[in-house]
Amino acid sequence: MEFQNYINGRWVSGRNTFQTINPANEELVADIAQAEVSDVDAAVRAAQEAFKSWRLIPAPLRGEMLFKVGDILKQRKEELSQLLTRDMGKVIAEARGDVQEAIDMAYFMGGEGRRLLGYTAPVEMPNKFGMAVRDPAGVVGLITPWNFPIAVPSWKIFPALVAGNTIIWKPSPETPAISAAFVKVFEEAGLPAGVFNLIMAPGADVAKALVNHPDVRVLSFTGSTSTGRSIAEAAARLNKKVSLEMGGKNAIIVMDDANIELVTDATLWASFGTSGQRCTAASRLIVQNGIAGKVKESLVERTRKLKLGDGLDPKIDVGPVINKVALERIHNYVQIGQKEGARALVGASVADVGGKGFFYAPTLFDGVKPGSTLEAEEIFGPVLSIIEVKSLEEAIEVNNRSQYGLSTSIFTQDVNRAFTAMRDIYTGLVYINHGTTGAEIQFPFGGVRGTGNGHREAGQAALEVFTEWKSIYVDYSGKLQRAQIDNREE
Repeated sequence: MEFQNYINGRWVSGRNTFQTINPANEELVADIAQAEVSDVDAAVRAAQEAFKSWRLIPAPLRGEMLFKVGDILKQRKEELSQLLTRDMGKVIAEARGDVQEAIDMAYFMGGEGRRLLGYTAPVEMPNKFGMAVRDPAGVVGLITPWNFPIAVPSWKIFPALVAGNTIIWKPSPETPAISAAFVKVFEEAGLPAGVFNLIMAPGADVAKALVNHPDVRVLSFTGSTSTGRSIAEAAARLNKKVSLEMGGKNAIIVMDDANIELVTDATLWASFGTSGQRCTAASRLIVQNGIAGKVKESLVERTRKLKLGDGLDPKIDVGPVINKVALERIHNYVQIGQKEGARALVGASVADVGGKGFFYAPTLFDGVKPGSTLEAEEIFGPVLSIIEVKSLEEAIEVNNRSQYGLSTSIFTQDVNRAFTAMRDIYTGLVYINHGTTGAEIQFPFGGVRGTGNGHREAGQAALEVFTEWKSIYVDYSGKLQRAQIDNREE
């Protein structure tokens, strides 16, 4: 099986290919045509040309195109989910959720074709009218990660298209097969040539060419904080608009009055779902010391029962991590944690699942000190650090001093504590009696501090990234009226 790049409505081969393998068994999934820097230029030219006509298609009709995409995704959900699991490893139930996220976003943003809300407001002079409307920004470049290879791109692709932009998409080279399959859905829906272009390549050269191309006016990136900052620096020199969704070090806060069974269920899902490879994964458990013993006991018992294996098996709880490099990085963090005095309650080792694949045992650490490596740095693997605190105030202080600020949850039966937490927790997402994962597409998604740069994905907020405001004034007085000039009669 081979997948190609998609430029100006055509599938394009390359001089070279690279491969994508199933991280559960290391078997070949597909050969991939490797894009080159020249393909970036071709894609941008195609997008520029297509923008001339795509921006003039009425937004409700652009929205109807997204409805078609949503319908096809719904029909192909299981096929795409199976390929997604083979391409990146997550268990099949999660893969179905990944595809469903795109279905939901297609329908939601399709509806925005009937809104794309601007506004009118009173003006200060007689016989004059004022309004603000949205214009599409132009050609946009999207750079997306492998952990949610359909859901995360959908947060960018659908709002960009409904707003009238054209796209060059550079997905992660770890998940190219499902990326190409996703683009085929848009082709089948009848999206005009050049509106949506796909370039796939390992290494940094192609991505850098996209970032630095002068005719790409907007960049939207999801990935590591270090890479995001480099993109922002490069884009600033060309005065591009940039949206960054970067790292996280998310915490679940557990108060003494929490429901332990609920805490256990939610923590296992938030920490070890997608093998901990989520920007919203819970990697810190900040627990009040009065309940800490019972929470640890419950978590250890349940963690030991988790089944690792190929995500296509519906009985499996935890799939592989993405590749060998990730496996080694995770284990290195675990060893650093042990050297710094943290105690592993369970896990802390590479797991052998039939001698193949990249599996890490779900790991719980106790005795993790605030400011230590395990507590501070994003591991992006199935490792949860338990930190004991005395009070709600201390828990919030520990949570907020992280360099990241994406998602926090708190478990308590006390409504006063819950509302205090909602007020004082400083992250982009806050959950009450739920884990740190599970964002819905109708609300803004994103974080503060090292997690983002002020923009949000999903919801109507996503349109801000891909549109420019235009203020329009209509003076029908028949004479010159000068705004802000004090020429009123007393």
